[in-house]
Amino acid sequence: MRLVLASSSPRRRDLLTRIGVVPDRVVAPDIDETPEPREVPRDYALRLATQKAQAVARDAGEAVLAGDTTIALGRRILPPAGTEDVQRALLRALSGRRHHALSAVCAIAPDGTVRTRLADTIVAFKPLSAAEIDAYVACGEGLGKAGGYAIQGRAEAFVRFLHGSHSGVVGLPLFETRALLLASGVSFA
Repeated sequence: MRLVLASSSPRRRDLLTRIGVVPDRVVAPDIDETPEPREVPRDYALRLATQKAQAVARDAGEAVLAGDTTIALGRRILPPAGTEDVQRALLRALSGRRHHALSAVCAIAPDGTVRTRLADTIVAFKPLSAAEIDAYVACGEGLGKAGGYAIQGRAEAFVRFLHGSHSGVVGLPLFETRALLLASGVSFA
């Protein structure tokens, strides 16, 4: 069976290789990622993962896999860091606080069955000084990322506590992804 990865993220592709999965095709889905009014972060992440999977055309015998990682501070959905100013504001908001990294996965089996899973990881950052925030923003790795940071890089030094899926915070919870792929009939090493 062929697998289509509905993602533009090189991290998701890299994470899949850790569990022995190499997609046959990679297609970047084009969806509107604007939160709906009063949408809670958990529902938002699941909706986006599902819409991404459904946005990609699949041929007969193909399964589709998509994911979304959302950073939530309480009921507030934090945006990706589109600019350095936004990134600074996000890091100030996360400084010294716990937040949730919600990593949703959606798999569509060749028969059209849609399955979703969600990994909710609690991440606590140490209090960050203005100098630490400026240095992290200057390194460039968190720009464009959910919540303004990349846990697989320098931001990992800010994490004083993590409960849940480290790979989910990076972009694809491998335990949940493996289970979805197996349930969808995708076999791998």
